[in-house]
Amino acid sequence: MQDKRERGGTQREKVDRVYGMRAIIGKEIVRWFQANRRDLPWRGIRDPYSVWVSEIMLQQTRIETVLGYFPRFLQAFPTVEALAEAPLERVLKLWEGLGYYSRARNLHKGAQDVCKAGAFPKTSEEWKRITGVGGYTAAALASLCEGEASPVVDGNVIRVVSRLRAKEDSRVPAAIRPELEKWLMPAIEASGSPGDFNEGMMELGETICLPQNPKCEACPLRLFCKGLEKGSPERFPGKRVRKALPERWFAAFVIRKHDEAGRVLLAKRAEKGLLGGLWELPMVPIRAGDAMGNAAWKRVRKQYGIEADGKNRIRRIGELVHVFTHFRQILHVFEVTGDAICFGGDCLRYEEPGNVAVATASRRALALGAANTSVEGAGERD
Repeated sequence: MQDKRERGGTQREKVDRVYGMRAIIGKEIVRWFQANRRDLPWRGIRDPYSVWVSEIMLQQTRIETVLGYFPRFLQAFPTVEALAEAPLERVLKLWEGLGYYSRARNLHKGAQDVCKAGAFPKTSEEWKRITGVGGYTAAALASLCEGEASPVVDGNVIRVVSRLRAKEDSRVPAAIRPELEKWLMPAIEASGSPGDFNEGMMELGETICLPQNPKCEACPLRLFCKGLEKGSPERFPGKRVRKALPERWFAAFVIRKHDEAGRVLLAKRAEKGLLGGLWELPMVPIRAGDAMGNAAWKRVRKQYGIEADGKNRIRRIGELVHVFTHFRQILHVFEVTGDAICFGGDCLRYEEPGNVAVATASRRALALGAANTSVEGAGERD
């Protein structure tokens, strides 16, 4: 019988070899990151509050977008106590345009959780008890602020590791994360700097290991990359089949109060649910392809309790498409002019849009010109 060593070594030796390779990867990533990291406002900060704000903002948002929001937010709310005590309306206004507004609401509530506890969490398990902090964010915060060896697995890290392993996997990220976290543990434990390791892996995916045309010649891990060895790193991790987003059609109405303040009639959404606590134009759902304003105007008056004396002129001023996470909103925008309009209830009021947090689709609708136009674009995802 052929000796096990002649067939490639014992199982223990194979394990040592694989783990040794991951240990080298951990050290190489830290070395590369410390020499090549980009100069970003949140880099090098280990204050848990600032790190927390940056991590929440960076979720599902491009770095270029966050660059402007991060310093403004910290200037307005320099401490966790300032954020916890601030009115939610003001927090949402500072978040306006950044999208995914549940992040702002959860950050606000999470700040109150921290203040109630009297101290910031230390471990990833403790961070998970704070409102809005999931496993990914908890690992990032614990590694960056306390040096905990908890791997962070986002889309960039999934791509890097999938190419290192030359493994195709089209499952959703949530299904992949546990396996990759386990695979990364030897690397982050050997890295000597868990925070730099996690930032380095994400930086590598953002700047070198790109989805298309990866810069393999500049990659510090190219000698370990099985995807590159196979000559086709772009194959990995494989493409997920995305379902077409359903479409929902709405008619929205711009009703201006003709005064120097430039106020517009806006409706405040319920605090919970999609776009919770934001202001938007009065609107009603319509059937696909239906762009008739008069019928929709009658419905919106009934829904919002709007009373209009005399005849009102309804003029279509444009159409836009706004993409949410789970659907595409087709918004037909109409302008209402005419005699006095009155209404009851607290959810409706004339507001200068610059003073309150207005949902992105409604801000885009207000920007439409007087001529009929068609605007298609994702905007920020709310």
